Amino acid sequence: MASVTFSGVSKVYPNGTPAVAALDLDIGDGEFLVLVGPSGCGKTTALRMVAGLETISSGEIRIGDRIVNDLEPQDRDVAMVFQNYALYPHMSVRDNIAFGLKMRKVARGDRDTRVVEISRVLGLEPLLDRKPRQLSGGQRQRVAMGRAIVRNPSAFLMDEPLSNLDARLRVQMRAEIARIQHEVEATTIYVTHDQIEAMTMGDRVAVLRKGELQQVDKPQVLFDRPTNLFVASFIGSPEMNMLEGTLVKDDDGIAVVLGASRLPLPRDVAGARRGLVAYTGRRLAVGIRPEFVFAEGAGLPRLRGRLLLAEPLGAETLVHAELDAQPVVSDQVLEVAQDADASAAAVLEEAAASRRAPFLARLTGTVEARPGDEVEVAVDPHRLYFFDLDTGEAV
Repeated sequence: MASVTFSGVSKVYPNGTPAVAALDLDIGDGEFLVLVGPSGCGKTTALRMVAGLETISSGEIRIGDRIVNDLEPQDRDVAMVFQNYALYPHMSVRDNIAFGLKMRKVARGDRDTRVVEISRVLGLEPLLDRKPRQLSGGQRQRVAMGRAIVRNPSAFLMDEPLSNLDARLRVQMRAEIARIQHEVEATTIYVTHDQIEAMTMGDRVAVLRKGELQQVDKPQVLFDRPTNLFVASFIGSPEMNMLEGTLVKDDDGIAVVLGASRLPLPRDVAGARRGLVAYTGRRLAVGIRPEFVFAEGAGLPRLRGRLLLAEPLGAETLVHAELDAQPVVSDQVLEVAQDADASAAAVLEEAAASRRAPFLARLTGTVEARPGDEVEVAVDPHRLYFFDLDTGEAV
């Protein structure tokens, strides 16, 4: 296996459309890195440039010690797993897996040994004599992976490989791919628009927006310390609540005013965020994750709103409410909303015009309130996120 390095890599199409802009990214030997972002963010283009399926406008890509900018795809020693599996329907599972080795004129005995070994890892041994049409979607995906892995390439490139599977099978295959990747210690670049896949599978996750790298780090770091509004809005399921607030100072310290609600901030919150005091008297974006909202909370400040819908999920309930506050409608937040649902951005803009901010809470247990009832929830001020409204950068 080998490392993969992007150094100032850009891609501009002949019509002038930029797809990737000055991408600097290092993927370590044996690392599982996920490229994630909304549709059109440049993640698949970046992957295809590594594979040699897209030319590079500027910059340099290295696989191991080799600069591969001008190498043909077959000379780059990478294996790609596609969204549609691309299996040969007339061949057995055994022959599909062995096909790449056969083209490289690997001796038949060695081919058979390697096919059996990788089939054991993938749980495909009972299926080796079947044709693709006799397999389930998950089994076909494992065959596609086997065909890639058996070559022992320098790097694996996976382009939304689970998007054709149903929800239950996707969850199963996420775990399978992560297990297999760590077992074979394969350098892997995995592209997805699904941030749940990204967070559960990647050693690190790189978030792209409009061709530009926003943040790359371990999944938990992205969740806990997003660098800007876009990453904060994109990472997390359910998504983070984003409200406009005003930071005010009084005799007791500082507080953030969110419409009709006021949340006092403990002194250690301001102490941990040195730049926050500079926003006193100014408006800023305040992020509240649904996971850090509670039905009860002694001593915690509270938000009040009107219940729209309660979705019982067994051990917990998703509470949809609206607050007397202003939602954040910056370009970064609207872009994430639009990608999730074509009508979501319009709904958010309409809410901003009426000063009724949508708010989502993930509460333990059941909720007895009915739609239209007034509700009150507690918020942990230590788990608030603050962002500059103009730049979108974290405060």
